[in-house]
Amino acid sequence: MASDEASAPAADRIRVVGKWVGALEVDLGAWTVPMLREEVARRVGDGVEPDRVGLIFGGRVLKDDPPASLREAGLKGNAKVLCSLNSPDRAKEIAAEAAKAKAEEEHAARLVRLWDAAKALSQRHTDGSFLEDEDYNLDLEDQSGQKVMFGSVEDMKALKMALMLHQKGKTQMKKKMYKEALDVLTMAEEAFSLCDSKLIEKVDNVPMLQLDIVWCYFVLRDVSCLEVAGTRLEKARVGFERSHGKDSSRFRVLQAGRQADLAIYVRLELLEGVVAYYNGHAEKARGSLTSAQAKYLQLQVPDEAISMLMDMGYEARSAKRALKMTGYDIQSSVDLLCEEREKKIRRREEDRERQREILEQMRYGRTPTNKAVDLQKLKGLTTIGFEKYLAAEALRINENDAEKALDLLTNPEQNCILQSKIQAKRSRASRGIGAGSSSSRAAAARTAPINNSQASVSAPSHAVDGNAPPHARDGNPPEGNDADGNLPEGNDADGNPLEGNDAQLLDSEEAMINEETANEDEETANEDVDMTDEVAVVDERSNSNPVPARDVSMESELAHDLTGDALDDYDIDVSDEGQAIAEYLSLLESAATASS
Repeated sequence: MASDEASAPAADRIRVVGKWVGALEVDLGAWTVPMLREEVARRVGDGVEPDRVGLIFGGRVLKDDPPASLREAGLKGNAKVLCSLNSPDRAKEIAAEAAKAKAEEEHAARLVRLWDAAKALSQRHTDGSFLEDEDYNLDLEDQSGQKVMFGSVEDMKALKMALMLHQKGKTQMKKKMYKEALDVLTMAEEAFSLCDSKLIEKVDNVPMLQLDIVWCYFVLRDVSCLEVAGTRLEKARVGFERSHGKDSSRFRVLQAGRQADLAIYVRLELLEGVVAYYNGHAEKARGSLTSAQAKYLQLQVPDEAISMLMDMGYEARSAKRALKMTGYDIQSSVDLLCEEREKKIRRREEDRERQREILEQMRYGRTPTNKAVDLQKLKGLTTIGFEKYLAAEALRINENDAEKALDLLTNPEQNCILQSKIQAKRSRASRGIGAGSSSSRAAAARTAPINNSQASVSAPSHAVDGNAPPHARDGNPPEGNDADGNLPEGNDADGNPLEGNDAQLLDSEEAMINEETANEDEETANEDVDMTDEVAVVDERSNSNPVPARDVSMESELAHDLTGDALDDYDIDVSDEGQAIAEYLSLLESAATASS
């Protein structure tokens, strides 16, 4: 017993005053603030909860988070601690305030991560930077699916960033997360402001963003934003008219007479009517709401028409969307559905080809500034007779400068030095030094199944306007994929069930591509092995510009949110708008009756 007592650590004494007065024997190195709070609550008695006890030492409040020992909190032997007792309601209030502050802090941190991830993606997928673990690509496309070169490089970066953030905000709106969406949409607006204003005037992405922001105001019932809401709606109206033409005449021509934008104008005119109502302009509000109601009624699709398309094998949601955009015309709806099916097939083919290119670029390694070898310039050099691996290395070390690469290749002395260098690296690789991991990585990538997931931000404007949604071939499995990351049978690239004929055609198309791929792999197996040996050693790991740290989860989240659907912005469920139109028309009628 005497031995045990001698080995036990000596207790320190602290004095407690206030609601409870007394001395406590504590181990300053082992006791924490929550433990002290609990002990004081026990001494106070009457079933007092520990979270009601406030502790003050040295003029500051002792907090539980982060957990720390009393010594780390600054207490010493004979320290004096003041304890107070909060009312139950006050304790809950303090806890709620702390939780709110923590949530706001986490939200702010997430917004910073979101901005940085969007900036990193737009930077990397515009200037050709190369990362080995990426198997997707981000491009700007017009509504017809054609790639667009939009202004300067800086404009393209800003535009991609803005469109990714806008799409993220729209995804949150669909999940009814309007407050969070509003913050992200505001960031998208800031990103759009970095673009040349003359360029973004050609597309309706910006007016669509203004409309989405005001819709968030409306759903959140933020009456304080009425004045700025009116300004935003004016900008949206002008932007739509500039892009779509007067009374959407230009849009109708480019859309083959379809009225895909009708739902947008239902929302726009509803919001214009609401702003006019709260500003006391009853007649203006009535005119806007009545016009919105007429358009809303045009979007009510008869069940019989949906049934007819479903009998043809189309899924209900796709059939309804096509009918809304074609004014219930059955033949036009079928034509639209066929066009969408062809776009899906074409995208699948483009995805496969792009992923093959990415795998090829992985084998050639990175330039000193972490960019991939330009395959178009490589093709140009191989066309005039240079060996592929040699031309790739010449481009790599010259930062894809084709003229410098050509000068190197046509200089006998430098060409010989380059070949000797590659041969030496190949020899080291054959002994398993340095580049073995690169070789195995390339081989694994070549044998892995190609993931067909894809996404593009639908920035609804027109091909001739240079409309530019980014298209991301995302290597991360979207919702609806199986455990291996492959699309379930019968699903399209977005994870949605395919309709009737679509499923059959896509199945046959995929079987054909798989067979072609298998044949190509068999024919080039030996060539690929040789190429892997040759170029794996080319990838020097001593680049002067190391790859910056990535926020992989946030980048993947942004890529996953891209829809790949050019008509997604137009596909608005206007049921909420219909209820709001009826509500405000009723308010106007009540006000008119009361005044009479």
